[in-house]
Amino acid sequence: MNSSRTGKDLYKQLRALPWARLWTEEVGRFDGAGARERFERVAVIRAVGVVFSESGPAGQAEEVKGWLRGLLRDPEEKVRRYAMAALPKIGAGAGEEAELLALLRQTTSAREEQALGRTLDKIGGEATLATLATLATGGGIAPRTEQRVKASVARRASPSTVRLEAELGDFDRLRLHLRGRRGLEGLVREEVEEQGKFRVVEVQRGLVVIAPLGPFTLAEVFALRCFDTVGFSLGLVKGAGGGESVEGLAEVIASPLAERLLATLTEGALRYRLEFIGKGHQRGAVREVADRAYALCPRILNDAREAPWAVDIHATAGGASVELRPRLSPDPRHAYRLDDVPAASHPPLAACLTRLAGHRQDESVWDPFCGSGLELIERTRRGGVRRVYGTDRSAAAIGITERNFAAARLGPVEAHFLCGDFRDFPALAGLAPGSLTLIITNPPLGRRVRIPNLRGLFEDLFAIAARMLAPGGRLVFTNPFRMESPEPTLRLQSRQVVDLGGFDCRVEVYRKAGR
Repeated sequence: MNSSRTGKDLYKQLRALPWARLWTEEVGRFDGAGARERFERVAVIRAVGVVFSESGPAGQAEEVKGWLRGLLRDPEEKVRRYAMAALPKIGAGAGEEAELLALLRQTTSAREEQALGRTLDKIGGEATLATLATLATGGGIAPRTEQRVKASVARRASPSTVRLEAELGDFDRLRLHLRGRRGLEGLVREEVEEQGKFRVVEVQRGLVVIAPLGPFTLAEVFALRCFDTVGFSLGLVKGAGGGESVEGLAEVIASPLAERLLATLTEGALRYRLEFIGKGHQRGAVREVADRAYALCPRILNDAREAPWAVDIHATAGGASVELRPRLSPDPRHAYRLDDVPAASHPPLAACLTRLAGHRQDESVWDPFCGSGLELIERTRRGGVRRVYGTDRSAAAIGITERNFAAARLGPVEAHFLCGDFRDFPALAGLAPGSLTLIITNPPLGRRVRIPNLRGLFEDLFAIAARMLAPGGRLVFTNPFRMESPEPTLRLQSRQVVDLGGFDCRVEVYRKAGR
């Protein structure tokens, strides 16, 4: 290879080589080169880390780590820094950690110290914490590295979990933010008021603010199904940037309220992931705020990996709202969802459609486009259902619906899942006209899955609903068109505009005329 190429171009070429050739030819050339050529070809070290992590033989890992450890003693700082960056990709352990800590004690270079900090962030353990507790580092890496290593040690020792059943009894002024799709706030509010454990304080676009009426648990919050995420309001920070914003955000994150909530509701280390909602990664801001928050309260650890909590920063008109959100996977409300399909319903939307459908006894329910079965499951959960039908043109979707429905453990309900076009449903199911009491569905909307003649599909849906519903039966669905039912027996009961992820759609309820 031409040694005059830039390091970036050289890396691209080395990166494309098979592992055996990279290791035998290029590493050998690097080892035998003089100081100047080694400096120019330092990209070899970076390529070794990446290519080995992707295709290197496991039995050669110790040999590769030994080579990189030797480079940590190279007289050229750039070579040492590249070796540090490559080590975590090979699977560095206690021996490599010890080498790095020895170098940390010796170095006088702020740049090298920062590189050591970035590597120890990834592989450091108890030995790193012990060293940092006694070492004064000129580049100021200790607080950031200490926080990340603490989080890593805690994660390895025992994964933290959210305590859903822990009772909160002394948070009289606490506010919880229920966030969801714009347009569904009224249904969220209705569900909160029906439950009776909380009162509604405020309703904004996509947000319902609630306050507890007495002691409560997170499990009782997640008994509500129409919201998307819940966050404890930690505070509002005025301003839109700069040092004051960093300090204000850090003070709220490290506040006594945040610590008490986390301590009450967490089993294990108090770890959170900081996110600026709607503003991309914001890595620089995350580092600044998290470092400052840790300085104020070292017990609370920022950790991007598998943290049980998120601290979400939502932009507001005058600054930012800081919210503590449990990160639950799976969401306890939707643990039945073993699998999914492309363009499937959003579970809170399915719950909202179910609430709009109301509750009747002895229901016969059909979802013409059942997908993964969420609407049928959510409606059956509410009780009063005798028989459900689900159709979908995808055999895979029917299989997923069957598995999800079984996982939901809904009791003795007669269930029929049929692969085929919804227009053929009466023949497929062997049902007579007027035999259904509810049709509930989130049809294809033509966004993620292209549908020829989408308007014609909805006209057919109206026609079949008018035929198959009994008098008083309901059609509850999402409609992307500004169109009324062409069937005179279907009469509009309600309509609301909902944001379905960047576009507006109408959620509508029709009732078939008759007794």
